Amino acid sequence: MEQTPRPHGLPFLKMHGAGNDFVVIDQRGQGSLVTADLARAVGDRHRGVGFDQLVTIDTDPQADARLVFWNSDGSQAGACGNATRCVAHLLMDETGRDALTLRTERGLLRAERLGNGLIRVNMGQPQLDWAEVPLARDADTLHLPMPDDPAAVGMGNPHCIFFVPDAEAVDLTGRGPALEHDPLFPERTNVEFASLIGHDRLRMRVWERGAGVTLACGSGTCATAVAAARRGLTGRQVTVEVDGGTLQVDWAEDGVWLTGPVAHVFSGVLDPSLMALARSQPA
Repeated sequence: MEQTPRPHGLPFLKMHGAGNDFVVIDQRGQGSLVTADLARAVGDRHRGVGFDQLVTIDTDPQADARLVFWNSDGSQAGACGNATRCVAHLLMDETGRDALTLRTERGLLRAERLGNGLIRVNMGQPQLDWAEVPLARDADTLHLPMPDDPAAVGMGNPHCIFFVPDAEAVDLTGRGPALEHDPLFPERTNVEFASLIGHDRLRMRVWERGAGVTLACGSGTCATAVAAARRGLTGRQVTVEVDGGTLQVDWAEDGVWLTGPVAHVFSGVLDPSLMALARSQPA
């Protein structure tokens, strides 16, 4: 029996950085293809592909590419360090270069290849003023007026960081949702729990705004390292052990550099039926 050719779908790549997993869609020259409905449909780990974030690649007149990040609940993220590193790896392979500039909502970010599978990206200067994070009212970002004395740092996304004796013992699913929606954070917040496990070495676990528990969070790793340095727990160069691996942070004069591994897991094509279903879903 002659098979009917399948209709053309939307190509994508599945990647991860330290277990923080992404669907990458190259929109260059095609216009905007991703909507909140499509992001939710693709992000469903049972009926779609599944991801922590979806990232689109577009052209930009002043950078090598422009990136937009979507959470699995259909909301957008202002920054995603591990996804930025993954796309940087793709574009470096494409161009044969070892350094490039990517535009995100954070601005122009420089990315570099270090060898041994490591990619680093400058995530910009941390946002330490309450209005920049942002918070709902004037407050000391180093010691928030909340139980258990968290800190707040903006890295393109808002972050609420708790330093605890044992990050492994924290019930992320029990504590994360309420903290994400705490009224002190008008745009919701990512939530990190970190413990000092050695000299300039942290163990961190994360509840991500719009995604839930993830194995790693690049902007959260940067925010946690910044908060630890500000409190005198560590220096400005920190190793952070996350559920999915190990990341390095260097809070330098020119910004916060995030270094870690990346992996291309597989390539695929989104079936047109999934895209049609996404368009039919209510917002």
